Amino acid sequence: MSVQGIDQVLGELKAMSALAGGQAANQTQPVAGAPDFASMLKSSLDQVNQVQQDAQAQQLAFQSGAPEANLQDVMVSLQKASLSFQTMVQVRNKLVSAYQEVMSMQV
Repeated sequence: MSVQGIDQVLGELKAMSALAGGQAANQTQPVAGAPDFASMLKSSLDQVNQVQQDAQAQQLAFQSGAPEANLQDVMVSLQKASLSFQTMVQVRNKLVSAYQEVMSMQV
């Protein structure tokens, strides 16, 4: 999944939201102190990536016979990585669906 593509979709959603609210698209400004959606999304993607990397590192440690790696921890971390990835995919699907719905609206 491309971060550039996500940024483009977010930009178009912000422009459509501004037009629906009666403002010019380039006059929208974030509210001070409010979390930025794009930064929250990127943070979530980074967390999913980190969980996957940690699970892979534990798996490699177990495969290489490291004494501190046990099968239970490896399996739990792999399941956490799988679940977080599946959740991220579902969020992406919902974002794409919302984007398509907004783009099909008549103004």
